[in-house]
Order: sequence, then structure tokens, then C-alpha cells
Amino acid sequence: MKTNQALAQRDLAVLWHPCTQMHDHETMPMIPIKKGRGVWLEDFDGNRYLDAVSSWWVNLFGHGNADINAALKDQLDNLEHVIFAGFTHESAIKLAEKLVEVTPDGLTRCFYADNGSAAVEVALKMSFHYWRNQGRAAKTKFITLENSYHGETLGALAVGNVPLYKETYAPLLMDVISVPSPDCYHREVGESWADYSIRRFELMEQTLQQHADSVCAVIIEPLVQCAGSMRMYDVVYLKLLREACDKYQVHLIADEIAVGFGRTGTLFACEQAAITPDFMCLSKGLTGGYLPLSAVMTTDVMYQAFYDDYVKLSAFLHSHSYTGNALACRAGVATLEIFQQQGIIEKNRSLAQIMAKVVAARFHDHPHVAEVRQTGMILAIELVKNKATREPYPWQERRGVKVYQYALSKGVLLRPLGNVIYFMPPYIITEEELILLAEVAWQGIQHAVKA
Repeated sequence: MKTNQALAQRDLAVLWHPCTQMHDHETMPMIPIKKGRGVWLEDFDGNRYLDAVSSWWVNLFGHGNADINAALKDQLDNLEHVIFAGFTHESAIKLAEKLVEVTPDGLTRCFYADNGSAAVEVALKMSFHYWRNQGRAAKTKFITLENSYHGETLGALAVGNVPLYKETYAPLLMDVISVPSPDCYHREVGESWADYSIRRFELMEQTLQQHADSVCAVIIEPLVQCAGSMRMYDVVYLKLLREACDKYQVHLIADEIAVGFGRTGTLFACEQAAITPDFMCLSKGLTGGYLPLSAVMTTDVMYQAFYDDYVKLSAFLHSHSYTGNALACRAGVATLEIFQQQGIIEKNRSLAQIMAKVVAARFHDHPHVAEVRQTGMILAIELVKNKATREPYPWQERRGVKVYQYALSKGVLLRPLGNVIYFMPPYIITEEELILLAEVAWQGIQHAVKA
């Protein structure tokens, strides 16, 4: 008989898990999952867990979604994968057509990759290569925001700025220009998100003015710096940044890997600023949480800069073996059809209001909660040692992990970001399940902040 304990022992004998100090599993048992249905996961001992983090932000419509299941079964009977150089297939074409339709105006070309980090690598290389093809070889640098995160491969890691992930590998990384973030957690008392974001943009403007001749692109996470403790900022920053990038002839890369596909209240965060970036990186929710796939959306101007006779050696030669994988693309088509046919964005706005209602009044006044912040279907609760001064808990105390462990004991998966507890659930979560989520989070925080 398969049990949690037996499978965990087999796992620990052969596997090395991501973003994990494996020594922790001497005291925090691994949880083998047998099946998933809707927002719920079930282990081999019959315990159930509400997946409040959408399995690392990828699962949009619940586990075992009938529509995506049916699409994959149909695709599997016809084509699983084919080389994407010199060949194509209908699912890849259809998904690209749909992405062109739903992304901001002007994004007319789709380049597939395997995951979010790979999409960022593609965008960085395309931007650099574009300027090289234009005869502007001095443009070699990138501007990034402090506290940003864009992935774990070396190029993506270089343009990120979260020390926990980056510091160890610093000797391997290219130099980038970092600009202070518009993260509104640091605004003055009484200062609005918009006013603070405008004030912080002055630093970006100065940097662009000073370095434009050597900069290929600015890369940002629109509205929410997700792995950077779910810190948030105002939409006005995006508008100002788009104007400045045009002014100084610098590309704008929008990393919508985590915030895209409905997380911020619109299908894509850039919509709220009515801007079109030069590159938009997409992944995570692109396949509804089923299969790894990413896409870089860009403009025809970009495409034409690489379009020439072979002997000019101007082609973009980046490739992945599984580029345009048929199964993943079919899952992506099914995901976008759900958005188009089931009114998901409108439903999400209602769910976001419910999420705010069940959390706001209760958590805002907690003596160890510095801030409750929300953008669409992303809500974060920041734990601190001292509410008045916002003094953080020492990171070594791992208060967020204590919330995580408590929540698991009550049947809720709440994986924290340091001492930030966040809700990022599948879009099919019910009001009753949100109430349960809020109650367990409250109890977990009470448990974690005990001296």
C-alpha cells in the first residue's frame, strides 16, 4: 500500500527539490500528492489541502479541469511533438493567433520557449541583437528594478535583484543597472500609491537620461514584484516608463510571467496602463498549470530587423528542443478559450472583492501585520515584529514557515515568501473556501507570532 511516509522515503533517496533546503525535510515531512481536483490536493493518506498558491502561481482553473483534459486527450491522439524548425502544427499556430488577439495592440509576433526564465532570456537576447542588427553595438546593458525577480537562469538572474537568489552567483552574472523600485510599501504616511510611484519614477528618468546610449532595454514586472515579497506599485509608473523608453530609444520588456492571465484584474497588467511593451514575456498560467511553455510576444518592427538573406547572419538562432510543443500549445489554446467563453475576468473582479472583504477588516489591525495589500487576485499580508516602526522579524526566525506548517495541519497550502503570507488561488475558488483560507491564515499568524 502506498503511504505518505513510504513515498517520502523513496523521494528523499533520489530527488533534489527546487527552492528547498533539503535538510528541512528531517523535521518537515515531504507531502506526496495522489490527485488534484478543483482547488484541492489529496495526499496518499487521505488528507486534503486547499491550493491557495495555485501550485506556484500556474494553476488558473483548478486541478483536473475538464476542458483542458479533453483538449490534451484529443491532441495526444494526433501529435505529441514535432521539431519546430522547418515544421509547424495547428495548435502552435492557433495559440499564437489567440495571443496576438488578446495581448496589447502591436504585439504581432510570438516566439515560443519552455519556461519563464527561458522567455526572459529570449527577450534579453532579442533586444540586444536588435540593436546590433541596427548598427548600435554600444547598446549592451539592461536596466532593472531593485527587488525584482525574472528567473533562475544566468541572464534572467542577472536582471533580477532579490539578494537571496542572486548573491551566490554574482561572479557569473553580467553587470546591470539597478534603479530603486516604486514599491509602495515604502511610501510616506498619507502618500498615495500614485504619488509615490511618480516620485520614484524620477530615479528611472535620470538613469535613462544618463545611460540611454548603452542600454538595450528596461525590464520590469508590471504592477507586482511577485517573488520580491509581493510588493506592489501604481499603474502610473508603467505609463511614465513607456513614454520615457520611447523618448530615450530603449526597449521595454514586460515580464508578465506571474502577473499575466488575469492575476491583476485584467488579462494582462499592461492593459491597465494602456501601453504596449516591445516584448511581453508569458508563461505560468499560459497552459492553465498543465505543461511547461512560455512565449515572448513582440512587434513586427522587431521581427523585420532579423528578416534578411541568410548570408547577412542576422537571424535569431535561439532554440529549444521542445519549442512549440504540441501538447503544451493545445493546453494553452484551451486556457485562452476558457477565458474567452466563461467570463473569467469579470468573475475574478468579484472574487477579488470577496478576498478583500474577508481579509481586510480583520488583518489590517493585527499588531504584527504591517500592511495588507492587494492587486486583483493577488493579496499579501506582511508580518513584522513591530507594527509602528515596521521593524521586520529576523529572517532566521522563519515566522512565515511557521504559518506554512500550521496551515498544512489545517488543510491549506500557504507557501510564504519570507514573512509575507499571500493568497494567489485558482480562479474557481468559492467564497466559502476564501473564508476558510482567511481563517486558517489568521490562526497561523497568531501561532507564528507568539514569542
